[in-house]
Amino acid sequence: MTGRFITFEGIDGSGKSTQARLLADALRAKGHDAVLTREPGGSPGADEIRRLVLEGDPDRWSAETELLLFTAARRDHLERLIEPSLAAGKVVVCDRFADSTRMYQGLSRGDLRAKVDALHDLMIGREPDLTILIDMDPATGLARAKGRNGTEERFEDFGLDLQAKMRAGFLALAKEFAPRFRVIDGDRPPEAVAAEVEAVVLKALA
Repeated sequence: MTGRFITFEGIDGSGKSTQARLLADALRAKGHDAVLTREPGGSPGADEIRRLVLEGDPDRWSAETELLLFTAARRDHLERLIEPSLAAGKVVVCDRFADSTRMYQGLSRGDLRAKVDALHDLMIGREPDLTILIDMDPATGLARAKGRNGTEERFEDFGLDLQAKMRAGFLALAKEFAPRFRVIDGDRPPEAVAAEVEAVVLKALA
C-alpha cells in the first residue's frame, strides 16, 4: 500500500495548524487512517531541534545554519514517522514541510534557494502529493501569531516586512509547483476554510 502525503503551508498566523488538525479529524471521521504531524518536529529528535530553531533571539542563527538544522530535523521526521506511515497506507497530514524552508531560509532571509533545493534533493528526496497554501493578509497573520503569546516566536519577531515577503514567495511557489498546490483564502471564518480544504482533499484522494 502507498499512502498520501498532504502538507499545509502559509505565513505565520494563517491558521494552517488549525486547518491541518481539522482536516485530520475530518479524514478519520470518514474512515481514513490519518496521521497528524508538524515541522519542525514530528519525532523525538526533530522536536529537540525545534526548540533550538524556534526559540530565542531572532539573530540566534544564520540562515545557513537554520537550513542545516531544519534539514536534520526533517530527515529524522521522514525516517521515523512519514515514510513508515506512508508505507502502511496512511494519509499523513503535515503542518509545514520543505516549502517552508524554501521560503524562510531560501528566500526570505537570503538568496539560498539553490542550496535549499540541493540539500533537499540530497537528504530528503520527497515532495508532498498535495500542498494546501492558506493565503492571508500578512498584517492579520502577524497580529494573530503575536497574540498567541507563546515562546516559539523567533520568526514572528522579524516583523511585518518578512511576513509580506513570505506571502509573495509562497504564492510564487504555488505557481512554480502548480500541479500539487491549492491556494485557499484564509481571510474567512475557520469553518468556511475547513469546508473548502476538506472538499479539495477528498477530491484528491478519490
